[in-house]
Amino acid sequence: MDLDVFVSAHRAEWDRLDALLRRQRRLTGAEADELVVLYQRTATHLSLIQSAAPDPQLTGRLSQLVARARSAVTGARRASWRDVTHFLTHSFPAAVYRSRHWWVPTALLSTAVAALLGWWVGTHPEVQASIAAPSELRELTRPGGQYETYYSSNPAASFAAQVWTNNAWAAALCLILGVFLGLPVIWILFQNMLNLGIGFGLMSSAGRLDTFLGLVLPHGLLELTAVFVAAGTGLRLGWTVIDPGPRTRRTALAEEGRAALAMAIGLALVLFVSGAIEGFVTPSGLPTWARITIGVIAELVFLAYVYVVGGRAARAGATGDLEASERSADVPTAA
Repeated sequence: MDLDVFVSAHRAEWDRLDALLRRQRRLTGAEADELVVLYQRTATHLSLIQSAAPDPQLTGRLSQLVARARSAVTGARRASWRDVTHFLTHSFPAAVYRSRHWWVPTALLSTAVAALLGWWVGTHPEVQASIAAPSELRELTRPGGQYETYYSSNPAASFAAQVWTNNAWAAALCLILGVFLGLPVIWILFQNMLNLGIGFGLMSSAGRLDTFLGLVLPHGLLELTAVFVAAGTGLRLGWTVIDPGPRTRRTALAEEGRAALAMAIGLALVLFVSGAIEGFVTPSGLPTWARITIGVIAELVFLAYVYVVGGRAARAGATGDLEASERSADVPTAA
């Protein structure tokens, strides 16, 4: 493609579209029809330039022009409760379901790593000595020690809010940094498993593993599942950079990135529930079996939500991405 010739041939159409978009008065019927036609042509021109002769300055100008024209043609759209309901019953569970081949192996492997680290810490006194002095370790693991008082060190509401903020930020980092080939995600995940493994090993070496599990399981099942989902999705996004499949890398990253953004919002809600459990149930006076039961029920409800609701939505075509009508089309067609 000779870019100069192409620009000369179509500049008048682009200028006319820009002029129509700048009109302050209401367009006539003929002008509205002309705007739609010019919008379609300009979007086609943009697609051709991007594929055959990409020019940053021209591509930027036409991208802005197409975006303005699309807004004028389709009109502004306001979010409604229907959108919220659709997100919770279709987009989010479908996105989690579609990512299950990434986050389920991530969960299994991470749990195995945490268990191995816990065994290593619990059975090697020299490793424990490298973590802290014996007196400090006793203070951590004794009845009423720091591991137990941690969950009741602050008022339940503020503690739950703090936990939710920290976990939501960790999940968001996994989703955002996944684009860097997934390497930061692996590091974040390892740090979480290392902390879990150290606590597991120290409490088991002190003969208080039952207490540790009673403190971790009520909220930890749902919390870790959310982290695993975020990590698995981040790894999937990183793999998309390497192998976008039949899609172009740009299209693949756009689709998976939008789904990951929706996933971040949904996981924030899930982590809000786990944070509430950690703030109000974990330090409560309920028997250990009752606290663990609450955690198991919350986990089973989430898994049923993903595999039943999300599976149904995915089979119906939901992907977690924006609806087709809400996405920009490279080459739009008339309705």
